[in-house]
Amino acid sequence: MKNLVKGFILILAIMSVTSNNAQEHKKVSVKVMEKEPEITAYRLMNNPDGTCAFEKGTIPSLKHMNTASFWYSNKTEEWEKNAHPAPRKQYVITVKGKIRFKVSDGSTFIIEPGVVLLAEDLKGKGHSWDMVDSDVWERLYIPITENSDDLFMPESK
Repeated sequence: MKNLVKGFILILAIMSVTSNNAQEHKKVSVKVMEKEPEITAYRLMNNPDGTCAFEKGTIPSLKHMNTASFWYSNKTEEWEKNAHPAPRKQYVITVKGKIRFKVSDGSTFIIEPGVVLLAEDLKGKGHSWDMVDSDVWERLYIPITENSDDLFMPESK
């Protein structure tokens, strides 16, 4: 009988501690994300006259994108630095390096790890680029499947 009473007291003690911990847990505040995280991005695009322009914006984080393949490159040929249109609608993700892109009117922007380039300037003279403080540009090319949303959201002006 003594052991039964001791066991009962032990169970009550454990339940009391658990109950106190549960009550303390209720005091934890949870902050709701007001907006999904976004990644800085630049979009290269064609103007109606065939020249190339860019706009700054974002793409959402953790969204599935419609792609079929991808490839990695760390090779750079001199012709690539001259003005050229994008060969396809694609994301270009810089893994290593810092690149200054230039469009038709002479405007420039910098791409570096953490910033996504969306190449959509498929016609005309296109864009040019040069490396900044580096002689290596490692990047991942991710073509966007035809008729798919690129998920780009222009920056508010």
